[in-house]
Formats: sequence, structure tokens, C-alpha cells
Amino acid sequence: MATLTPAAAGQAISPDNSKKRRRPQDRPAIWRWVILLIAGVYFVVPLYAALRFAGLSGFKDVFTTPGFGSSLWLSIRLAAVTWIVSMLLMIPTTVYVHLRMPGLRRLLEGVTILPIVIPPVVLIIGVLQVMPLALRASVWLLALEYVILAMPFAYRALDAGLRAIDVKTLTEAAGSLGAGWLSTMWRVILPNMRTAVTAATILIVALVLGEFTMASLDLKQTFPVWIVLFDQENAQISVAASIFALFVTWVFLMLITVIATRQSRRTGGGEVTLFTVAPQQTIGN
Repeated sequence: MATLTPAAAGQAISPDNSKKRRRPQDRPAIWRWVILLIAGVYFVVPLYAALRFAGLSGFKDVFTTPGFGSSLWLSIRLAAVTWIVSMLLMIPTTVYVHLRMPGLRRLLEGVTILPIVIPPVVLIIGVLQVMPLALRASVWLLALEYVILAMPFAYRALDAGLRAIDVKTLTEAAGSLGAGWLSTMWRVILPNMRTAVTAATILIVALVLGEFTMASLDLKQTFPVWIVLFDQENAQISVAASIFALFVTWVFLMLITVIATRQSRRTGGGEVTLFTVAPQQTIGN
């Protein structure tokens, strides 16, 4: 048997050595706090200046200004329709490519990146040239255009969720239990993609509520367009409306995240965030 000498024993249990070993881990990184402080000042100072410029009177007048309610309601409806169409298109497509055509993933990644490469001005002008007059006069054309604009973000969020799970094994297990394609999609794949769907939802809602270029060229008065147009008449109310839009967007995103997190915890999942996809694999009963 190996023996432990007094010197070795003293070295192993010496409090000085343990403190020396723990100091690098316990010592807080000052540079991290410096970066957080700089980032906080970078975001807080403009908001504080905007609040000082708008004043309390600006926030009171926002809700009574003509066009405020209709433009905000239009942006919310467009966000809802864009999310529905995007999910109906992207979820089956992404799942099918992962299961049946994995070789097309790179091609699909290249195609879905095009809306980021092509400027929104070019997209909207091209769409207006080929669409019939009846559809161009409808506000829902803007939702279809937002589907194209949100496609890169939605696809990458869903693709990250599918990469975190073994879709093929789950599908084969569900099929061996007698589940059809729709039942497998609804009760097996979608519960494991909850985090990815939530991330895609947050990105789509944030994009639609803040988009200006396509709506202005399409002559639709969404909330961002209303803010810019009203800025020419009253700058204080326009700044107050911009802060209100930021607050509404933040509330929507927080509600989506909190609801998805609660549902994920009920089914044994983890917390839902924008930057992590929990590798959870479950088969619904």
C-alpha cells in the first residue's frame, strides 16, 4: 500500500494551498463588469435622453393622437399572420429536409439567406411589379412579404432546434408505436421543438413590429410608418411613441418567453431562451 508522508499530507490539506488554488476561480473578472457597465450606459443614456425630451405630456398625447390605435393594431395583426404562415411553411419543410433530404440542407441554407443579402427595397419593388392589383391593395400582401423577410431567422432557429434532437430516432419510435405522420409531428416532433419555435416567434414578432422600409414603399401605415410620418408634425409625441413601441415589443417578447418556459417546465424541459436549445427528447402520450 502506498503511504502518505507528513509533508505530502500537509501539502494536501494545507489551507494556504487551497486558497491559492481557489483564488483564480473565486476572483471576479473586473473586465466583465466594465463591459457590462459600458453596454448599460450605451443603451440607457439614449433612452434617458428620449424620455427627457418627450416628457410626460408626450406620453399622454400619444394615446389620443389620430392613427395611433389603428396603426398599432395593424402591426399586431401583421405579426400574427406572418408568424402563422411562417410556421406552416418552415416547420414541415425543415423537418422533411432533416428526415428525407439531408443533402439539401446546405442548399436550403443558401436560399434562406437571400432575403438578408437582397435589400428590402429590391424585394418590395419586385413583388409590386408581379402581383395583381387586387392583392397589392390588400394589407395582407405586406404579411406575405414579411414571411420572406423573416425566413432566414425562422429557418435558422428551427434548424438549430432540430439539430439538438434525434429526429430520425423519434420518428421511427413513433412509427413503431403506430403513430401516423400528423400524429408524429404534433405529439413527438413539435414538443421537442418548443424552444426553437419560441425563438423563431420572438424573432418574427420583433422583425414585424419594427419594419419600416417595406411598409412605407407598400403605402401601408403600420406603427413604425406612423411614427416617422407623425415626426414631421410633433417630434415629442413621435419620440414618446417610439419608446412606447419599444416597450410593447419588449412586453410581447417577455410574454412569449415566459409562457413557453412554463409549458416547457411542465413537460420536463428547461428554461426557454433565445440562445440555447435544450436537447430534450420526449414522446407524447
